[in-house]
Formats: sequence, C-alpha cells, structure tokens
Amino acid sequence: MEENIVESRSIRTDASEVIVRWFGYIVISIFALSCLLPFLLILGTSFTTESAIKKFGFNFWPKEFSTFAYKIVFENPDIIVGSYIVTIAITVVGTAVGLFLVAMTGYALQRPDFGYRNGISFFIYFTTLFSGGLVPFYLLVTQYLSLKDNYMAVLLPGLLSPFLIIMMKSFVRSIPHAITESAKIDGAGDFTIFIRLILPMTTPALATIGLFIALGYWNEWYNSMLFLSPNMEYRPLQLFLYNVVTSADFVRNSAAASNVSLRDVPLESMKMATAVVATGPVIMFYPFVQRYFIKGITVGAVKG
Repeated sequence: MEENIVESRSIRTDASEVIVRWFGYIVISIFALSCLLPFLLILGTSFTTESAIKKFGFNFWPKEFSTFAYKIVFENPDIIVGSYIVTIAITVVGTAVGLFLVAMTGYALQRPDFGYRNGISFFIYFTTLFSGGLVPFYLLVTQYLSLKDNYMAVLLPGLLSPFLIIMMKSFVRSIPHAITESAKIDGAGDFTIFIRLILPMTTPALATIGLFIALGYWNEWYNSMLFLSPNMEYRPLQLFLYNVVTSADFVRNSAAASNVSLRDVPLESMKMATAVVATGPVIMFYPFVQRYFIKGITVGAVKG
C-alpha cells in the first residue's frame, strides 16, 4: 500500500515537472520570438521599395524586393569603411583598457586589507545618483583637457562606469580572500596576484562586463556629436548613420549623385538599412560571448 502511494506521488511529481518545464519552454520561446520579430521586420523592410512600404506598410517579407536603400547608404563606401574602422578601433581599445581598469578597481575595493575601500566605494556610488551636468562636462573635455575634435573625447568617458565597478566588485567577492593571502605568503606581489590568479578566475565576469563596455562604445554617438565636428573626415559609425537618417542634405546629395529625383529616395527603407548596418556586427559577435555572459550573471547573483 505504501509503495503504491509513493509511486503515485512520484508520478504526480514527474508530471508536474514536465508541465512546468514545457510551460517554461513556451514562455521563453514567446519571449525570444518577441525579441527576434522586430529585427526581422527591420530586415525585411530594408529590402522593400518605398512605394511598397507606402502601399502595404511594413512587412517581414518584402512585397517588392529592392536593394536601393543600401545603395544610398553605401553611396560613399570610403566614408562607411572609415567610420567602421574608427568605431572598431575605439571599441577594441576602449573595451581592453576599460575592462582592465574596471577589474583592477573592483578587485581593490573588495580587498579587506584596503583601508580606504569604503570611502572610495561611497564616492563611486555617489556618482550614480548625481552628476556635474552637461555644461561642466563639455567645458572639462574641450577647455581643460583640450580634446575637441579628438577621438580621446569619445574614448575616455567610457573607460570607467560606476555600475560596472560595483558589478565587478561583487564578482570578485565570491573568490575567497585566502587565495590572495596564500599567494602573498609564497612571495607574490599584488599585481602578480591580480594578473595570474584573479583574472583567470573571473573569466565569466570579464566577458560580461566586456560585453557591456563594448556595446557602450559601439552604440556611442552622443559624445561624438558633442566633441567631433563635421570637419573631421571620419567619425564613429553610429553618428554617421544618425546623420544619414536625419540630414536632408545627405538625402539630396545622394539623390543627385544617383541621378534620381528626391521622391524616389527610399527614406523609410533607408532608416531600416542603417539599423541593419549598425546592429549586424554586434549580432554576429554576441553568440561567441553568450555562454560567458549567462555564467557571469549567475556568478554575480551568488553572494560569497
């Protein structure tokens, strides 16, 4: 009798687990589809003629296939290539340097033997609540640092983020401090401990934070608009694409260069094409760091 009761309970448990699991699959699939559909809509619209968009609206599959929007966007390939090179260079250098600085700061602030960690942590957290404002920031960069029309004006502000420092601090806290103490007993210095012990043990955290930094640099256009004048030959990709969409002069010049009238310029599909050009490389890069990204979030949620 008792065996039958146990078996019936196990059957109910297995059945409930299957139901919960399939329910989770369905919810996650719907959420993933809701994230994918907007990009598919953008991609389909970018290959649609302007007349079809006006007649049928936005569609996932082009009613009238056309690559004219991409021809307009890539009318000046040298500028596009130069903008890509500038953005990639800023992203790579900024991610590498910023990740190293964030990792060092987070590691130092969680060390129990660092006496000023609480005060410095307070000042870092304070900047997340209050800022100096746009005007002082602009004067600092242009007047005191003299970085007007300099790519460093785009690179430097994104190197350190209070949010990422706090995140890194929580990541490193999960590593026992006894590892640091044992390495010191063996004669290792602080920098050696950080390079050879801490960094290899925080690979998921580094991948997660590095992805945040890289996305921040890749999508950056506001500081570029403030500090890089149109006189510069190459400006970051996002700012260039922003000007493509918003500037009527670009539309007129592109139409004149293509020997078409202004009414034939695919304004709506061109907007979608610029979105594809801007997000395409990021979408191709993300799968390589996805497993580290998920693992990094899990590690950060566990308190040591």
